[in-house]
Amino acid sequence: MISRDSFHTTGPMLLAPEWLMLPDGPHPDMAVLVQDGRFAAVGPLQEVQAAHPGLQPVVLAKHLLMPGLIDTHTHLTQSFGKALAFGEPSEIFRRIWVPMEQVLDADAAYLSAKLSAFESLRGGFTTVVDAGTRSEAGLEGVASAARDAGIRCVLGMICNDAAIEGDEAAARRILDGAAGFISRLEHDPLVHPSLAISIPEAATDRMLRDVAALTRESGRRFQTHVNEHLAAVERSLVARGLRPLELLHACGALNESALLAHATLLTPREIGLLRDSGAAVAYNPVASAWKGNAVLDAGLLGMLGVPFGLGTDGTRADGFRLMDAAEATQRLTHGLANGDSSCGGGWLWLDHATHLGASAAGLGTVTGAITTGLAADFLLVDLDVPEFMPSWDLSWELVRFGNRDQISAVFVNGSMRLWKGWPTDWDARALMREVAAVARRDVQRAPIQRVHPVADVHRARQQGA
Repeated sequence: MISRDSFHTTGPMLLAPEWLMLPDGPHPDMAVLVQDGRFAAVGPLQEVQAAHPGLQPVVLAKHLLMPGLIDTHTHLTQSFGKALAFGEPSEIFRRIWVPMEQVLDADAAYLSAKLSAFESLRGGFTTVVDAGTRSEAGLEGVASAARDAGIRCVLGMICNDAAIEGDEAAARRILDGAAGFISRLEHDPLVHPSLAISIPEAATDRMLRDVAALTRESGRRFQTHVNEHLAAVERSLVARGLRPLELLHACGALNESALLAHATLLTPREIGLLRDSGAAVAYNPVASAWKGNAVLDAGLLGMLGVPFGLGTDGTRADGFRLMDAAEATQRLTHGLANGDSSCGGGWLWLDHATHLGASAAGLGTVTGAITTGLAADFLLVDLDVPEFMPSWDLSWELVRFGNRDQISAVFVNGSMRLWKGWPTDWDARALMREVAAVARRDVQRAPIQRVHPVADVHRARQQGA
């Protein structure tokens, strides 16, 4: 039986799992050498061991070593209000998230982001893509929280300027701040800078074009929400005369640096524009189920060669349930009607949750696969459970049976971040106690508007009626 003490805190580690998940599927009798935060060698156990005779392999019986999962779209400073959005109509950002995030001071933003990062690590995510906080004081707090929790984070800085249209000095300050943000984080080992526009009509054409150009030039991601639901499409049509994705194209902001969240409502023309642009998409199946009007046809995107990853949209930070939701949602909305019984196969969702998700996030040369030279971001998954006995098709089983309580350990940059679901170098219980007090204070003072009351009150009203 393996224990936390089986792993070195310093120096190289030679790990010999029963199964190793490579980009082409699971392989037995393999080994990886982890050194200086990276995979220094990957290959058959005998070969890797012979090349490093001074290292004693850590034998990981009945365990799978697999890449950490990638959440290509989330909101780290929304954790204080997670359950407030349940059962609510689609435009919850206006009534819940914006009011709540805007009351967060730097300390509260830090606590919210650290709680989200902790939940993500527990769910098997070693990388998260944050779409930007609406807390004016919170951006640096989010970066600090990611570092302290030990998660890899693509962090968006929001550059909306529609409210100050015509103020050239203010627009220049936003762009200068964006350039400075990218420069400050250029060499950060965990926090990767990104620029964001909340929704296309929240910025002027010029800001959209300039931000997209800046991310393209710097090799970073430009994030925005597009065509998420009917209200969003209509709002864009009323405000700018174009649908959100059309607006990006018209002002020159639809390029290969773009990471588009949702994209659930696409016309044939927009699908063509998306394919030709090189932009990537974050497919958020749980968000579609909880608050959407439609589901993105991720299988079609894959066939057209559009890069895409899986995203939580801050719904629940559980990577295995996300893969299951992606496959099930695709099957219910597209596969059933045309008799597609495999919906791409289990491997499709596993790939887009790992190395293809990393590429969509702009980190394909950094993480996402067990490959020599990439960052050692990985999970140790316990396969000695009834659900995986007998095992016939490990990739499919991970998608449909995998559960976060099977994750024995989470590593990011070669360092153990969690063991059996809890941090190894900081007090998560203390964080939870602090969050309980601060979250109650901030949610109570935020001008949140909910359509429905909490479940028990809602039940009582319905039964009374």
